[in-house]
Amino acid sequence: MSKYTRRDFVKAAGVATASAIGILGWPIGVQAKTGNRSKVVVIGGGYGGATCAKYIRKLAPGVDVTLVEQNKEFITCPFSNTVIGGIKRIEEITHKYDKLKQRHGVDVIHDLATEIDATKKTVKLKSGKTLGYDKLIVSPGIEFVWNKIAAYDEKASEIFPHAWKAGPQTLLLRRQLEGMKDGGTVIITAPADPYRCPPGPYERACLIANYFKQHKPKSKIIILDAKDKFSKQPLFINGWETLYPKMIDWVSKSAGGTVVRVDTKAKLVENDTGFTYEADVINVIPPHQAGAIAQKAGLADKSGWCPVNQRTFESTLHKDVHVIGDSALAGEMPKSAYAAGSQGKVCAAAVVAELGGLNMPEPSYVNTCYSFVGPEYGISVAAVYRITDKGIAAVKDAGGGSPKDVDDTFRNMEAVYAQGWYDSTVADMFE
Repeated sequence: MSKYTRRDFVKAAGVATASAIGILGWPIGVQAKTGNRSKVVVIGGGYGGATCAKYIRKLAPGVDVTLVEQNKEFITCPFSNTVIGGIKRIEEITHKYDKLKQRHGVDVIHDLATEIDATKKTVKLKSGKTLGYDKLIVSPGIEFVWNKIAAYDEKASEIFPHAWKAGPQTLLLRRQLEGMKDGGTVIITAPADPYRCPPGPYERACLIANYFKQHKPKSKIIILDAKDKFSKQPLFINGWETLYPKMIDWVSKSAGGTVVRVDTKAKLVENDTGFTYEADVINVIPPHQAGAIAQKAGLADKSGWCPVNQRTFESTLHKDVHVIGDSALAGEMPKSAYAAGSQGKVCAAAVVAELGGLNMPEPSYVNTCYSFVGPEYGISVAAVYRITDKGIAAVKDAGGGSPKDVDDTFRNMEAVYAQGWYDSTVADMFE
């Protein structure tokens, strides 16, 4: 057995958490304290869970990793707005889990996790099967807070789609846009922070406007926002003025943008002053909370989100259970796909270090987010994060956003980079 030093681990984990390339594997088989092979169960096969499962296997091939994911295919929320805007087909953002098993030895079970027993260290599945674990990673994404907006429940979402979980809802909203008359109005409601993908509603408005500009030029979009500011705001507004003049109206919280009630029969929404807005298509993005299994297992606190040790992502409420991705309270990190993947790598390093009896090296975290203003007009923001006394915080002057005053070539290249970002993040999950 080859000698494995702390320096070796720091080097390998640094690659995993920062560049995410070049890891050739853990040179020893990590063993549980019982002497048997360690067992790790990962719930949720999105950007956080799939990435974490893959990197545990890369760092420690001697660990048995089981990924529990209800869906047999992964449809990415990133780029789902391009499907809604008619730029891409949903098949282009749909991916299978085959390579996680074939290339990395992850046991993928397509089932629903229904119960976690943190004392017995077991996970019960809908099929009746029970899985034991030494370490559990929970990455269930988000759940909606139904009826926080009066009368907006799961049934109402079949009329006023949220399209905030990629799949059938994505296609439903697309069909509604296709069926809308020229000269019609679309309403998008944006929730208060925190929520999944902070720039998502505004990118969605852009790509719907791009579709209208080509096919329904008399139509318009109203964004009703429960906030007074939003991610990449100056860049988006500059893009609206450049590409879609007078087509997109943004109503801030202070101006009456907070939606408190919907009426699916009358096709209207009501704000917190009692004013109503009618539209032909209404896209309601409701408030979020941690995924259902996290709520049921008692991993969330009163905020609706899961408190964690932000260095390792171990739950502060249940030992040996780690929560990553959208469900976790991760300091200043946004609830984005790239952030979830970054957390997945940090969590993988933390889990393998603990199973191997090693100290966890000091982690760093990264987020990069691209948005389309048009098919050939991209904008971006990037940040590096480190642990501070107050938790995960952005490193000053590390990262930044797209400049405001640049030419068309620059914006076009950012759109090209956005596609590269997408391809590389998906590859980082599965390849």
